[in-house]
Amino acid sequence: MVEGGAHPSSKTEFTECWRTTWKTPYIMRLALSAGIGGLLFGYDTGVISGALLYIREDFREVDRKTWLQETIVSMAVAGAIIGAAFGGWMNDALGRKKSILIADVVFFVGAIVMAVAPAPWVIIIGRIIVGVGVGMASMTAPLYISEASPHRIRGALVSTNGMLITGGQFLSYLINLAFTKAPGTWRWMLGVAGLPAVVQFILMLSLPESPRWLYRENKVDEARAILAKIYPAEEVDDELKALHESVEFEKAEEGTAGNGMFGKLKGALSNTVVRRGLYAGITVQVAQQFVGINTVMYYSPTIVQFAGFASNQTAMALSLITSGLNVVGTLISMCFVDRYGRRRLMIISMFGIITCLVVLAGVFYYAAANSPKISNLESARFGNNSTCPAYGSASNPASWNCMTCLKQDCAFCSSKVKDLAPGACLAANDNIRDSCREDRRTWYSKGCPSKIGIFAVILLGLYIIMYAPGMGTVPWIVNSEIYPLRYRGIGGGIAAVSNWTANLIVSETYLTLTKALGSAGTFLLFAGFSLIGLIFIYFLVPETKGMQFEEVEKLLQKGFRPKLFAPKDTKGKAKVEE
Repeated sequence: MVEGGAHPSSKTEFTECWRTTWKTPYIMRLALSAGIGGLLFGYDTGVISGALLYIREDFREVDRKTWLQETIVSMAVAGAIIGAAFGGWMNDALGRKKSILIADVVFFVGAIVMAVAPAPWVIIIGRIIVGVGVGMASMTAPLYISEASPHRIRGALVSTNGMLITGGQFLSYLINLAFTKAPGTWRWMLGVAGLPAVVQFILMLSLPESPRWLYRENKVDEARAILAKIYPAEEVDDELKALHESVEFEKAEEGTAGNGMFGKLKGALSNTVVRRGLYAGITVQVAQQFVGINTVMYYSPTIVQFAGFASNQTAMALSLITSGLNVVGTLISMCFVDRYGRRRLMIISMFGIITCLVVLAGVFYYAAANSPKISNLESARFGNNSTCPAYGSASNPASWNCMTCLKQDCAFCSSKVKDLAPGACLAANDNIRDSCREDRRTWYSKGCPSKIGIFAVILLGLYIIMYAPGMGTVPWIVNSEIYPLRYRGIGGGIAAVSNWTANLIVSETYLTLTKALGSAGTFLLFAGFSLIGLIFIYFLVPETKGMQFEEVEKLLQKGFRPKLFAPKDTKGKAKVEE
């Protein structure tokens, strides 16, 4: 990150960003080109949600095995853990630019492997490769933007990475809808992911390395040349001086840290400032995942089907709405992240998330309790061999409803009168499904018809609106600015690994949790995790808006306490502000 003067509190950073980039478009070129890494990140998290619906249809073993669906989704996250871990070392050893270029190549290879996959295990390999690229890009893109941005508009420019993440998710849903009728469906959905990687690779070839990394490598003239393109001529010397002081201060601390990946890791963990930065950085990254966001991003159409919308196309169309709201929420973050601060946005966001999750749990509980009844007459209509075996042998079949049927791995075939009327509980196989649809009935295998299903979709939208401006973008901003330069790559890598590890836990267990706890119980569980995350954020994460890196270091060196728990001066006022 480039140093600079004080941030004016009288205007939003978005307004300042617009004014500055209008005068110096080179800054926005840097941010948008690097931010395509966020687009790759977003596309991958979004595209699998729609592609999975058609992978299940092409490979019946995937449709039958919940763990296989979870593995196809989550192996990209497992790859991202590897990518983030090596990305931290690569950022420091090779530079930010080369790390982005390598991530593009890896991502492109993974997309091609998925597109031509002849079997589920090949899709899984492709997902792992893509994940490695995503993991590298997820930490490198915001770091590059942060270090190539004037600090007075740093938050807004790093937010462009968040905007492109959500834009990538929105794009993935559009692509999913575009290929629903095309031969190959999911192959096109997954293969198109390689195009943004090619575009970014070409653009990054013409862009410079981070000026801070160059200065760190004693390439002072190159760093000055880049600063001259970013700052007005009269500010360049001041910025170079601040950069020199920052780097020299960090070099003075290096004697005990050692070199190499393990040396830096040891040095980072033994450094008080870095440890406190990691407390904050890891907290916000883990909290970002344990609010359950990627249950929506990875399984959004499936959740919509849980809410009672059986059609694949309808489920993806409604998911497109929630993804669009994610983009809107990110734009809100760009407008206010440096006016109201990182910490405040996250705390407000967490309160909204908890509220939405609790209400969403209530809606799903009501829908499950009031799902359509099972009619013995309707079930027998398709023949005894078609009836769900568990229903046929049940001691009290009159008590069964649609949700009871689905919990037995069977399917609900709706009444011809209306979907909410008593219907049939049938064995879940392709021939019986086709018979149900040929009789002009609706086939439900994931969720039951409900008169309040639309409220679940609305609440998902509200959840996204509360998530995106705070927990969606701010954790990446915090992690791009909270570590000393020498440890920024390794610190960001550790935090990114924690993010992807939490992501893996959530994505690998979601379908299993819904099967064990139901949708209502699962969302309530995430509400509990969100409450714990809110408490940790309040006590561990300081405000860093508009601060130079030296100021952030001094704050962490001193130690952060929230305002209510800060030591008081003689007049009873808190010495440490929130």
